[in-house]
Amino acid sequence: MIEARGLTKRYGTTVAVDDLSFTVGAGTVTGFLGPNGAGKSTTMRMLLGLDRPTAGVALINGRPFAGSKQPMREVGALLEAKAAHPGLRVRDHLRALALSNGLPRGRVDAVLTLTGMQDVGARRVRGLSLGMSQRLGLAAAMLGDPQVLLFDEPINGLDPEGIQWVRNFMKSLAREGRAVLVSSHLMSEMALTADHLLVIGRGKLIADTGMQEFIRQSGGRVRVRSPRQAELAAALAGAGRAAAVVDGALEVDGASAAEIGDLAFRAGIPLHELTEVQASLEEAFMSLTASSVEFHAEAPR
Repeated sequence: MIEARGLTKRYGTTVAVDDLSFTVGAGTVTGFLGPNGAGKSTTMRMLLGLDRPTAGVALINGRPFAGSKQPMREVGALLEAKAAHPGLRVRDHLRALALSNGLPRGRVDAVLTLTGMQDVGARRVRGLSLGMSQRLGLAAAMLGDPQVLLFDEPINGLDPEGIQWVRNFMKSLAREGRAVLVSSHLMSEMALTADHLLVIGRGKLIADTGMQEFIRQSGGRVRVRSPRQAELAAALAGAGRAAAVVDGALEVDGASAAEIGDLAFRAGIPLHELTEVQASLEEAFMSLTASSVEFHAEAPR
């Protein structure tokens, strides 16, 4: 289990993480989301004992991870794809990690095969693409066969096959009863991978909920088409429902399909389409974190 209690990190007058508390349990993939600068990487570093909290505690299986006597057997982490020494060969890098943690040599071949890197063991790290560096980081994280995994942007640089593999890999780890915490900016992937979401903005926790509940809370909209569209729009306006024209249809926020169907029936307006459209994870995330984005770019013209 991964746990944060009142976790806070200040750099001078800047508060990077602000009184953050959450729990990541076994058997789930927990997505860790937030805009750039929200404090995700800093939080992960504090969980791993790489940064010291200004206040609060970070616990792995009930105790600070920095005091672990067998760190790679307890936690596997990928925070930076290019963390390996560029002059080392892939296999030697993994052997050194295994040796330093008292792990059997056989784990090196096992994780190379697991990550599809069995044919590049003799290649030097500097010659790896970003995608292959990500796979090497995942291989290193799995050396100790740990029960707790932390991944920071693990699919950066991967091709579609690699992205699908990582997605299935993380889900399989959770099915085995491990706790998996993963941060990513790719909302489409998180929607397919995560069971639970932690969302932070400006260092504060703003959502701790299941994936479907998070999307449902953001609300949806109804798309409706009619051969008498103008009349339908007027009837909706009369009922206090604003409708926007999108791709030739009317889209109405904050209403149910049943409500709009009943309204059209009473007005004698035929309908050719009446569809409830659930918000995507990206739409829900953007809506929730709009006030937490540090740098807003101008919309393209």
